[in-house]
Amino acid sequence: MRVVLDAFQAPKSLRIAARILGWPFAWLGYPGDPAQPPVTRALTALGPAYIKFGQILSTRPDVVGEELAMQLRVLQDKLPPFPLDEAKRMIERELDQPWQTMFSELSEPVAAASIAQVHKARLKDSGRQVAVKVLRPKIERAFRKDVDAFYLAATLIEWLAPSARRLRPSDVIKHFDGVVTGELDLRLEASAAAEFAANTAKDAGFQVPKVEWFLSSRRVMTLGWAEGINAGDVPAIDAAGHDRRILGERVLQLFLNHALRDGYFHADMHQGNLKIAGNGDIIALDFGIMGRLDEYTRRVYAEILFGFIRKDYRRVAEVHFEAGYVPADRDIDEFARALRAVGEPIFGLDATQVSMARLLSYLFEVTERFGMETRTELILLQRTMVVVEGVARSLNPQINIWKVAQPIVEDYIKENIGPRALARDLARTARVLARFGPKLPRLAEAALIRQGTNPEPPRRSPWVPLGWMLTGGAVVGLSIWAGSLI
Repeated sequence: MRVVLDAFQAPKSLRIAARILGWPFAWLGYPGDPAQPPVTRALTALGPAYIKFGQILSTRPDVVGEELAMQLRVLQDKLPPFPLDEAKRMIERELDQPWQTMFSELSEPVAAASIAQVHKARLKDSGRQVAVKVLRPKIERAFRKDVDAFYLAATLIEWLAPSARRLRPSDVIKHFDGVVTGELDLRLEASAAAEFAANTAKDAGFQVPKVEWFLSSRRVMTLGWAEGINAGDVPAIDAAGHDRRILGERVLQLFLNHALRDGYFHADMHQGNLKIAGNGDIIALDFGIMGRLDEYTRRVYAEILFGFIRKDYRRVAEVHFEAGYVPADRDIDEFARALRAVGEPIFGLDATQVSMARLLSYLFEVTERFGMETRTELILLQRTMVVVEGVARSLNPQINIWKVAQPIVEDYIKENIGPRALARDLARTARVLARFGPKLPRLAEAALIRQGTNPEPPRRSPWVPLGWMLTGGAVVGLSIWAGSLI
C-alpha cells in the first residue's frame, strides 16, 4: 500500500490514515510470492480481479513511475502457470476427446495471465500451429470472491462517504461484474474475436488470429498462432528494425478507428495482448473484454475530441451538457474555462513534457466541482484510452496524442456529422417507417378514436402521415446538425 501511495504522490494525511486503518487487518493478508516486488506480490496474492487493476497501472509509467510499471508488467502474461497435465485434462473434458487426436504437439504454457494460460500446439490433421487458451481451474469461484468483496467495499464507501456517491461505486462494480462474467466464457470470446476480425479485415498493419471453432468451448479456445514480439519488449522491437514511432501512432489510430468507425473495440489493449509481427503489423490477442459504443455516443465522443483538437472549449462544454454528462444547473462558461485549463497546457507538447499524474488529478477535481457522475457506459472506453495511450507512449515517448488523433477524428466528423450523415439518418428513418406503412392508417384511426375527435376512418393517402413524420424528422435533424456546427 505504501509503495502505491508513494507512486501516486498521495497526500501525507492519506498515507497516515491508510497505515493506521490497515494495520489491524494486516494479519488477514496473504504472504504471496516473496520473490516478487511488494506491489506485484500483493496484487497476485489478492486475486485475479486485483491483477486486472495492476495490468492497467503497468501501462502508465508516467503515472506510477518507470520502476513500478516494469514490476507490474509481470501481471500481463508472466504469472505462475498451472501444470500442463491439468490443462490437458481440461482440454479433453471440454472437447470430448483425447488431446492427442486433435494435436500432434502441445507445449508447456507460453503465457499465463489472471484468468487463463496459453499453450502452443500443432493441429494433427493439417500441421498448422495454433494457440490453445485454457481457463485457470476454479477461476470462476476466485473472481466471484473478489467481486463480492468489491460490492461490500462499494456499499461501505457509499455509506461512509456520501460525497463519493456521484462516482456510483456500486454501479461501477455491477458493470465490472458483467464484464468479468463474459470473460469467463471462452465461447463469447471466440465470438468477439470473429466479429473483431470481420470489422478490421481491411485495416492496414493490423491482424487478428483466426478462431478454430471446432476446437473451442466454454473453457478452451483455439486460435491461429501469432508469431511476433511482445509490444512491451522495446529492445527486441529495436533489434528487429521496427520504427517505434510508427508503431506508437498506429496503436492509437487503430483504437480510435475501431471505437469511432465500428463502435466495437478491444478494451484490454495492454502490451501483453499485442504483438509486433515480422512485417511490422500489430497483432491483437485476448478478446475477453471488448467495448461497444452506440452511434450517438460515438458522435458525442468525436465532437468532444474534435473540440479539444480545435481548442473550441465552449463547444466541448456544450457537448457535455447536451449529452447529460454535466448537470444542467451548472455554469457552462465556468465548465468551458475549466476545460481550457485542461487542454491548453498540453497542446504542442510531446508525451515526455506532460505530467499525466498531475493532469488526472486536476481532471478529478473538475468532475467533483461540477458534480459529474460516473457514466458506466463509458467506463470501458475511458479505461482503454488510458491503457492505449500508455502503450503508445512506451513505443514512442515523444508522441503527440492530439496530432496523431486529428486525422482519424476529422474523417469521422466529415462522414458522420454533417449533410451526408443527415441524409443517411433520414434514409434509415424512412426505411424503418416504410415497414410500418401498411399499419399507419389503422394506427392513425385508433389514435383519433381514442381522442374522440373523429370516429370515421380518415380519407387521405396512407403516405401522408409518413410524409409528415419524415418532414418533422428532417427539421429535427437539421436543427441537430446546425447545432453541431456552432
